[in-house]
Amino acid sequence: MEEVLTFVTLTLAATLRVATPLVLCAMGGLFSEKSGVIDVGLEGKMLMAAFFAAATASLTGSAWAGVAAAIVAAEALALLHGFACITHRGNQVVSGIALNILAAGLTVVLGTAWFARGGQTPPLNDGERLKPIFFLVAGDNVLVYAALLSVPFTWWLIARTRFGLRLRAVGEMPLAVDAAGVSVSWLRYRAVLLCGLFAGLAGAYLSIAQNAGFSRDMTAGQGFIALAAIIFGKWRPFPAFGACLVFGLLDAVAIRLQGVKVPGIGEVPVQLIQALPYLLTLFLLAGFIGNAVAPKAAGVPYEKEH
Repeated sequence: MEEVLTFVTLTLAATLRVATPLVLCAMGGLFSEKSGVIDVGLEGKMLMAAFFAAATASLTGSAWAGVAAAIVAAEALALLHGFACITHRGNQVVSGIALNILAAGLTVVLGTAWFARGGQTPPLNDGERLKPIFFLVAGDNVLVYAALLSVPFTWWLIARTRFGLRLRAVGEMPLAVDAAGVSVSWLRYRAVLLCGLFAGLAGAYLSIAQNAGFSRDMTAGQGFIALAAIIFGKWRPFPAFGACLVFGLLDAVAIRLQGVKVPGIGEVPVQLIQALPYLLTLFLLAGFIGNAVAPKAAGVPYEKEH
């Protein structure tokens, strides 16, 4: 009984650790998507933020300097996405994919040039990382609590404030918002910047909290899983949070099952276990989530009528 309780406790703690970057990224993506700007570039923002967080923490010896650098890096990509899609009314999906490719290449180039480690940063010591606050085994650093608080904060901002009302309106009927004298572009830029903020925190968590440094392509598709969680949650904060926990639980169980022998099957291949979160993503998006209706103006560039 004690072994079962220990297994459950450790699995739940691992679930929260693994789900933290997904939750932060999903909440950020919600702002962008609600405003009508599709953000496929969540993966790239997280990856760039993770690199600059680890690089800055290594060079300065400060974890908080790393967090600040992560936010700046993610916001720079967010502004680039906004410049392409909002100002110049470019294709939002293509812009997001371009950001992902840019981040994947630039992090390796800069990592090799600065540290000569094949795209990696030097290992971080304890003083350069975010430490657990209460429970060492749970890894409950400040960004874990930030992720938990981001869910009610996102709900409140979207559902209970004037900004949220305008944000939802611009994602559904931007022409009506423009007719009311509110700038569609400025609203969407603010949403994109909020997305960059949360993606920056998610990236910082990956490299200076969950891990002790940056490694090449360390996001491993988590930005896309966060986007899937948004769709699974039907563009609502709390259901999206639940989806992130499901993905996190599956990933945590996969980690715990590595090397475990299953009766009648033997040792489950590590590759199959690691693929479980991505298989779940495919199954959920294949039609198990019901009718998920995106904001009507999502992906549609707005051109002001004269």
